[in-house]
Amino acid sequence: MKIVSEFKSFINKGSAIDMAVGIIVGSVMTSVVNSLVKDVIMPPVGLLVGGVDFSQWFFVLGGGEPGATYTTIAAAQAAGATTLNMGTFLNTVISFFITMFAVFIIVKVANSARAKGPVTTRACPYCQQSISKLATKCPYCCSNVKPEEIGAVEEAELTKGLKNLTAKVGKVASAAKKVAKIK
Repeated sequence: MKIVSEFKSFINKGSAIDMAVGIIVGSVMTSVVNSLVKDVIMPPVGLLVGGVDFSQWFFVLGGGEPGATYTTIAAAQAAGATTLNMGTFLNTVISFFITMFAVFIIVKVANSARAKGPVTTRACPYCQQSISKLATKCPYCCSNVKPEEIGAVEEAELTKGLKNLTAKVGKVASAAKKVAKIK
């Protein structure tokens, strides 16, 4: 029964749950991104390059019926041909870059939503090593330095924006009330 309790403690750890949520969200996002690439992005790109359907861009490496020309990967493989599926690979590469761009945007938005902590380090004026702002002696060159005050926590960009929006909505609401009283 020790293994059951160990498994229970493993599952109850936040990292295991976070990992599971990440995998589930990743699998859902994969299908969305694949559809975006296959159904939205690749058709116009194919049209721009002369109506080429990249998903069916392949080369027959060998096998199949001698002298046969195949129009689809499925037809070539059904005839026993070995194919090099360049279009499928191209779609996968484009999907990768779109996914990475989406992750970049999500991380950028999440970082702007976080409050920024105060800067707690500075450069020593003598040796230029990074030291605490509260330090009175540099641990690298042993020079005496004046301690500096640590600033307050900065508000997140998202919080600042919400406060500005709330203030503007309040002004519009009070102006609307004044207009309503005049009528």
